[in-house]
Amino acid sequence: MPSIKNIGLCALCTAFFATSFAQKKQAVQVIKVDKENKVNILIGSKPFTSFLFPDTLEKPVLYPVHASNGTIVTRGFPFTPLPGEPTDHPHHIGIWFNFENVNGLDFWNNSFAIAADKKNKYGWIKTDRILETQSGNTGVLSYHANWTNQANDILLEETTRFEFSGTEHERIIDRVTTLKANTTVLFKDAKDGMLGLRVAKDLQIPTKEEKKFTDDKGNVTSVKAEAASNGNYITSAGKEGDAAWSTRADWCKLYGKMGKDSISIAIIDHPSNINYPTFWHARGYGLFAANPLGEAIFTNGASAKNLQLQKGESVTFRYRIVVSDGKKTPSAQQLNQLAAAFAVKK
Repeated sequence: MPSIKNIGLCALCTAFFATSFAQKKQAVQVIKVDKENKVNILIGSKPFTSFLFPDTLEKPVLYPVHASNGTIVTRGFPFTPLPGEPTDHPHHIGIWFNFENVNGLDFWNNSFAIAADKKNKYGWIKTDRILETQSGNTGVLSYHANWTNQANDILLEETTRFEFSGTEHERIIDRVTTLKANTTVLFKDAKDGMLGLRVAKDLQIPTKEEKKFTDDKGNVTSVKAEAASNGNYITSAGKEGDAAWSTRADWCKLYGKMGKDSISIAIIDHPSNINYPTFWHARGYGLFAANPLGEAIFTNGASAKNLQLQKGESVTFRYRIVVSDGKKTPSAQQLNQLAAAFAVKK
């Protein structure tokens, strides 16, 4: 498989536009709903997703996420649970970005389910202002947020820019997040991070066995068997199914059938990201995450990747998410082309 770096820029652009954007781009609307702390994103006049940042939520999220045919590809729980849908891991909401161990605080696992007397072990991401909204062929949403402890002391300032685009059968989110340290900050190598999404039940990998997962505090979460689902993972390195978990690759795709249509969701890493290519925290039960800072557990302790920022220093993470519908999901070649085009994007 050719490396992204070995694809010439002209050939790269030609292939990219021939495969991904042969279809006409649809207009994107980015609409603020101030009284609800919400921004709605519509593509082709149809709902795509909403950016939610209410004070009652421990982090901002994109929720729900629709494919271009209207199918909701993210789990409904806890906001709009569906019959028979799993209710494990209540912190898995739509699409989010955070980490399990920042100066000892757990931003990843924080949710309404944490008891009040234990909340001091967890962190919040509080969006304090929307910086930009723009509609057009590409929709833009930028915001500023603070990563805080329970006492509202700021560890990190976050600035995130989303670019949304789409065609008749495809939706793309390009996310650029910069974290600036307000004090000395240590991201200690941990399993749960950084960019995550929780998919609908149909896209889980089918299993007949209940599984248990333990977080870094010893909390055990049981995930029920789900034999009726039909999802599957494949990575740019050729790993499939449950074998994708803990491996490194430029991209990872989850695909399956929802209703009468095929659906796929791909996450693409960027060469400028720390510890590229990322490790995939891709679980069969529906957690789909890219985590470059979970090396210790993903390599069984063979190596680790901690990240320390001094006050005033910053780090930037870039990711592309591609949601596709239709009878044929993007091939490995097409995803390589999308990844190559993303790699040269500033």
